[in-house]
Amino acid sequence: MSERSPKVARRRAQYIWTGEVIRALREHMNLTQREMADELEVRQQTISEWETNLHTPHRSTQKTLSMIAERVEFKYEVAPAPADPADPGA
Repeated sequence: MSERSPKVARRRAQYIWTGEVIRALREHMNLTQREMADELEVRQQTISEWETNLHTPHRSTQKTLSMIAERVEFKYEVAPAPADPADPGA
Protein backbone atom coordinates (compact mmCIF):
# COMPACT_ATOMS: atom_id res chain seq x y z
CA MET A 1 0.00 0.00 0.00
CA SER A 2 1.56 3.29 -1.06
CA GLU A 3 1.37 6.45 0.98
CA ARG A 4 -0.25 9.41 -0.65
CA SER A 5 0.63 12.96 0.15
CA PRO A 6 -2.15 14.93 1.79
CA LYS A 7 -4.25 17.07 -0.48
CA VAL A 8 -3.18 20.68 -0.55
CA ALA A 9 -5.97 23.16 0.05
CA ARG A 10 -6.67 25.70 -2.65
CA ARG A 11 -4.87 28.92 -2.01
CA ARG A 12 -7.59 31.28 -3.12
CA ALA A 13 -10.50 31.84 -0.75
CA GLN A 14 -13.88 31.15 -2.29
CA TYR A 15 -16.46 33.84 -1.72
CA ILE A 16 -20.11 33.94 -2.55
CA TRP A 17 -20.29 37.45 -3.95
CA THR A 18 -23.42 38.79 -2.28
CA GLY A 19 -24.08 42.49 -1.91
CA GLU A 20 -22.92 42.32 1.70
CA VAL A 21 -19.57 40.78 0.74
CA ILE A 22 -19.00 43.18 -2.17
CA ARG A 23 -19.69 46.16 0.08
CA ALA A 24 -17.40 44.78 2.78
CA LEU A 25 -14.60 44.34 0.22
CA ARG A 26 -15.10 47.87 -1.10
CA GLU A 27 -15.06 49.31 2.43
CA HIS A 28 -12.00 47.19 3.30
CA MET A 29 -10.26 48.87 0.36
CA ASN A 30 -11.51 52.32 1.46
CA LEU A 31 -13.11 52.95 -1.93
CA THR A 32 -16.28 54.73 -2.93
CA GLN A 33 -18.67 52.97 -5.28
CA ARG A 34 -17.38 55.18 -8.11
CA GLU A 35 -13.74 54.36 -7.35
CA MET A 36 -14.47 50.63 -7.26
CA ALA A 37 -16.45 50.95 -10.49
CA ASP A 38 -13.46 52.64 -12.13
CA GLU A 39 -11.16 49.83 -10.95
CA LEU A 40 -13.49 47.16 -12.35
CA GLU A 41 -14.38 49.18 -15.47
CA VAL A 42 -18.10 49.12 -14.74
CA ARG A 43 -20.64 51.84 -13.97
CA GLN A 44 -21.09 53.14 -10.43
CA GLN A 45 -24.72 52.08 -10.78
CA THR A 46 -23.55 48.50 -11.34
CA ILE A 47 -21.69 48.50 -8.01
CA SER A 48 -24.84 49.84 -6.35
CA GLU A 49 -26.96 47.11 -7.97
CA TRP A 50 -24.54 44.43 -6.77
CA GLU A 51 -24.47 45.81 -3.23
CA THR A 52 -28.27 45.87 -3.03
CA ASN A 53 -28.51 42.36 -4.53
CA LEU A 54 -30.47 43.67 -7.50
CA HIS A 55 -27.95 41.95 -9.78
CA THR A 56 -24.93 39.71 -9.27
CA PRO A 57 -21.55 40.02 -10.96
CA HIS A 58 -20.81 37.84 -13.97
CA ARG A 59 -18.57 34.83 -13.35
CA SER A 60 -15.53 36.59 -14.86
CA THR A 61 -16.09 39.57 -12.56
CA GLN A 62 -16.48 37.23 -9.59
CA LYS A 63 -13.06 35.77 -10.42
CA THR A 64 -11.63 39.29 -10.60
CA LEU A 65 -13.21 40.15 -7.24
CA SER A 66 -11.66 37.00 -5.75
CA MET A 67 -8.22 37.95 -7.05
CA ILE A 68 -8.59 41.47 -5.68
CA ALA A 69 -9.78 40.12 -2.32
CA GLU A 70 -6.71 37.88 -2.13
CA ARG A 71 -4.37 40.72 -3.11
CA VAL A 72 -5.71 43.06 -0.40
CA GLU A 73 -5.85 40.24 2.19
CA PHE A 74 -9.61 40.52 2.55
CA LYS A 75 -11.03 38.09 5.09
CA TYR A 76 -14.77 37.83 5.42
CA GLU A 77 -16.85 35.28 7.28
CA VAL A 78 -20.44 34.89 6.22
CA ALA A 79 -22.84 33.38 8.71
CA PRO A 80 -24.90 30.52 7.29
CA ALA A 81 -28.22 31.59 5.87
CA PRO A 82 -31.18 30.88 8.15
CA ALA A 83 -33.30 27.89 7.21
CA ASP A 84 -36.33 28.66 5.10
CA PRO A 85 -39.40 27.95 7.29
CA ALA A 86 -41.40 27.13 4.14
CA ASP A 87 -38.94 24.32 3.28
CA PRO A 88 -39.86 21.21 5.31
CA GLY A 89 -36.57 19.52 4.35
CA ALA A 90 -34.47 22.20 6.06
